[in-house]
Amino acid sequence: MARFPMLVAALSVTALTSLPLVSQSSGAVQRTARAEVLVVGVYHMANPGRDVFNTQTDDVLSPRRQAEIAQVVVALKDFRPSKIAVEAGFNDSRILQRYADYVAGNYELTRNETDQLGFRLAKELGHVTVHPVDVSGEFPYPRLVKYAQATGRETEFDALQRESAESVETLSSYIASHTVMEALLYLNSEEYVAGAVGSYFRLAEFGEPWDWAGADLVSDWFRRNMRIYSNIVRLVESPDERVLVIYGAGHVGWLQYAFGSNPGIRLRTLDEFVR
Repeated sequence: MARFPMLVAALSVTALTSLPLVSQSSGAVQRTARAEVLVVGVYHMANPGRDVFNTQTDDVLSPRRQAEIAQVVVALKDFRPSKIAVEAGFNDSRILQRYADYVAGNYELTRNETDQLGFRLAKELGHVTVHPVDVSGEFPYPRLVKYAQATGRETEFDALQRESAESVETLSSYIASHTVMEALLYLNSEEYVAGAVGSYFRLAEFGEPWDWAGADLVSDWFRRNMRIYSNIVRLVESPDERVLVIYGAGHVGWLQYAFGSNPGIRLRTLDEFVR
């Protein structure tokens, strides 16, 4: 029993030492410099079709879209990133080689957003490399479908799925009728990000004790995003670091929550850099 008060005392000391330092001469708060992270959610420009519901977009290699992407690159330059993290397998040597070839003039950019935004910006900033940080993870969607069917909740589940499909159709229409920058601002808006995260928590309602089908799916998705976060935060090597993260929009809310919860990181948002 004697250990508990000692633990409380230790925690109290830790809490005190974590407070911002106060200058005895002026009374002003001396805030420790923090690294900055900007997470930019993007739509999949090459239409890979790997999600449950997929946006359909026009050709980003068209002259119109190329001009719009150039505008996005200019805006992202204002963040002055020291490193750029992209959605590709962690330290994928193929991505690293493609970037090196691109800088050398031996690689033609594809429609993929890693190429169009990550590679172009990194080259313009003179970066030696980009940083692939993605990890794969479990996504037990079939189990969730079977649970809904087996428990008589198929109609309820289908209604949620229709909402998701309609949301993706709305996004596809928005992208078609707006500039790339406008589409990215839409994807990174507080309303859209909150809705994307909320859709997962609605799926978590499907389950019961010892068969937490929905909760397990959300947990697996959270685990994947935390691993991605871990890969990204390892890039922060000093308080002067400014890391730009270019990722599929479905990850944005989870990554923003992680970085926003880290007291050593200042989270930035896309709209801060759009004139």
